[in-house]
Amino acid sequence: MPRATSRAGATALLLHGEERFLVDEKARATLDEWRGELVSDFGLETLEGAGLASPRLQDAVLQAPFLDPYRVVFARMIPANRAESLAPAVAEIPPTTRLLITVAGRISASSKLAKAINTAGGQVEEMVHLKGRALGDWATRRAVERHGLTPGIAAQVVRVTPPDLSVIDSELTKLAAYKASGAKLTSEAITELLAGGREDEIFRLTDNLLPRPTPHALDIARNLTRGGMQPTSVAYRMARHIALVLEVKARQDRGESLQQVQDGMSEHRFVIQKAFDTAQEANSERLEQALRQIRDYEWEVKSGQVDADLGLDVLLTRL
Repeated sequence: MPRATSRAGATALLLHGEERFLVDEKARATLDEWRGELVSDFGLETLEGAGLASPRLQDAVLQAPFLDPYRVVFARMIPANRAESLAPAVAEIPPTTRLLITVAGRISASSKLAKAINTAGGQVEEMVHLKGRALGDWATRRAVERHGLTPGIAAQVVRVTPPDLSVIDSELTKLAAYKASGAKLTSEAITELLAGGREDEIFRLTDNLLPRPTPHALDIARNLTRGGMQPTSVAYRMARHIALVLEVKARQDRGESLQQVQDGMSEHRFVIQKAFDTAQEANSERLEQALRQIRDYEWEVKSGQVDADLGLDVLLTRL
């Protein structure tokens, strides 16, 4: 849960902590609120935290607004080990500037940057790592308030997924979409949709591989392995879904509709629908090549030629 030190009406906010999902979400909500009164594109300035120097941040903070009633300055994902160096930049925050800083990681309460934000009348919030009952309570609120699901569904999701907020929210989003489609969200359907393979995360991975790999592909795969899934299991699940997309693609090429494909295959209809959408943009030859590369990776791991984790990273760069 967030831990905050603040003053009422603060227009400077520093977000940090181990729960990156909560940091990003609070940052988005804050920016949406602050942008409400802006009238031009000049009112918001975003600065990337990597390589950001104190003088550059200070210039942005002290700059007067042009057409807007105030300026919004967003310093995004400052490396935690560089936070101290930016403290001088926020020693003075004019009333016409609203400053949002996010840090990639946790900084201490005695951090010079945190003290500078507090001294300037701002607010510091730490997003602490959620586990146990706190994680369950968060999932329940998320399910009920954001997705219109029940506490029982939230508890079921928490039981079968890693303790990662982004993964839990992804699973809740999938179940809410299934419910919104008009299908009945029975216990059996939930079990099938959440079956330990974590299909939604795998689809996210394959979506980021096609038509060509994106930087998110490695992040998603590493998240899966950090959550307890073996690298070779990730590869196996990728192969299963790529094979599924390939079969659906073949049926599309024969002129079959979504309903015909769903009626002719044994997988869950919602899973088939997602595969159908993916297949529309996929290339059969590329899918077949991906299956061959995954087969080669699994053989190399089993024969001791490559490390499973490093080999998975290499595989994803080759697909």
